[in-house]
Amino acid sequence: MIRFDDALILWLAPLGAVLVLGLAIWARAVRVRHARRWSRTLWRRSARVGRYGAVLLALAAGTVVIGVAGPRWGTRIVTTESKALNVVLAVDVSRSMLAEDMSPSRMERAKEQARRLVYQLRGDRIGLVAFAGQSFILSPLTVDAGALNLLIDALDPDLTSAGGTDLGRVLVQGRDLLFPGEPVADRVLIVFTDGEAHDSLPAVRSAAQRLRRDGVRLVLVAQGGEEPVTIPVRDADGTLVGPQRDPAGEIVRTSRRSDLLDAIADEAHGVVVPAELGDQAGAVRDLIEGYKRSPQATSTADQDISRAWILALVAAVLLFGHTVTRRSMALAALLLSVGGGRQLVAQGPVNAADQAWSDGDARRAAELYLEQVRSGEGGERAWFNLGTAAMALGDTATANQALDRVARSLDPDLRFRALYNLGLLALRSGLRDPAAREEQMAIARQRYREALLLRPHDRDAKWNLELAVRMTPPPSAGGGSGPTSGGGGGGEADETPAALSPGQAEQILNSMAEEERRTILDRNRRRQQGREVRGWRDW
Repeated sequence: MIRFDDALILWLAPLGAVLVLGLAIWARAVRVRHARRWSRTLWRRSARVGRYGAVLLALAAGTVVIGVAGPRWGTRIVTTESKALNVVLAVDVSRSMLAEDMSPSRMERAKEQARRLVYQLRGDRIGLVAFAGQSFILSPLTVDAGALNLLIDALDPDLTSAGGTDLGRVLVQGRDLLFPGEPVADRVLIVFTDGEAHDSLPAVRSAAQRLRRDGVRLVLVAQGGEEPVTIPVRDADGTLVGPQRDPAGEIVRTSRRSDLLDAIADEAHGVVVPAELGDQAGAVRDLIEGYKRSPQATSTADQDISRAWILALVAAVLLFGHTVTRRSMALAALLLSVGGGRQLVAQGPVNAADQAWSDGDARRAAELYLEQVRSGEGGERAWFNLGTAAMALGDTATANQALDRVARSLDPDLRFRALYNLGLLALRSGLRDPAAREEQMAIARQRYREALLLRPHDRDAKWNLELAVRMTPPPSAGGGSGPTSGGGGGGEADETPAALSPGQAEQILNSMAEEERRTILDRNRRRQQGREVRGWRDW
């Protein structure tokens, strides 16, 4: 059955056809009359040519109007093939995640990184779990990124009535949620947490070992700092009421449990993404990029397919028939199709700020981009343009503020460009100010490392990172009371020790890493043995 998007337009089809027919007949009559005044021979020739042109034009006009009405009929099966991974995101919603030792808080940062990860893993099957003292599934494995982002935005400690953090339970539930998925693909459990678990370490280790036996890849995304901080308690309006207190009235202090996270990762043969890393989502994406994905085909049936193109084709054929019946019109159409197409360039509205930037007026461009930002136009791209224009003007404060905002964007391309420009800004600042060179070069190195997580093979970012490393001032000798070399020359340089070979350096670093790992495990074991259980904690 044929259906139309706007059936009222159909009433215009006969009207349009009659109007075009009348105009075409009148135009032909005028043309023939002028030919008769010129000569009898031309009159006879004009009378023979284009007899059916008016009818063809009328039919074409009626066909176009019917096509504008939007005819639809039939069914089409659309099959989409893709390769997907089975991923479960587990987010800690205990009250300790409200600590503000990371901007703006541990939980908000975890939610932001989770949203970025959903954006970067589009096409993969992703599930969502929230956990505190208990663990519950918010979404099974799905490819609906929009629904997942809505659920992530709603994460809050009030979602669960049981306080504390039960890491063992979420590892078990994450594993159970992954196993109904496609068995061909790798299964990945990504846990966002500060590691402050209140269950027993043996239970957590047992759950981690089960993940390893079942082939589930565990990625722990650490949140928070290692220095103890208080947990703010706020009312419904966001006003600070005071710090979190335990049942005895003592102020609760929380810190990231790196020792516990490392122990869990060791048992599950997993990975811990450091909390200090600026782009944790990019690091996780790079980690799981090489994992095995399963091919899948999704078939959907489209009902009432638009057939306006058929009517457009019929109208084009009718107009072509009308053209070839008249030699002069056919020649004009041929000339237009060969030589006139190059001049048919669509023009849209010109952005005044972009035009000023193209003209080399960076100050005017920055002012216009600032107006766009204040009025809410252009979104993150306007912020990026403002930061770039401010950097060209030497306005370091404005450039840092604008580009730092874009560096948290969900768009990986825009985020890479912002990080690249921030690194370049730090490089230039360090070269101009020798006193702040060490600090600025450290910022440049951090920005370019974050940028290379997004584009590992970008040559310009690699070059600038190497430049920042080489421009970093050497560490000053400390602890001695001997004289320092003064300006003016004349003194002999201190004798430098012989450089280590790459093999010796790697051996020393490996032994230090193994010793540090052993120290962390011993400290964790002593803490677990000496801890007194005073009831279930609600933070």
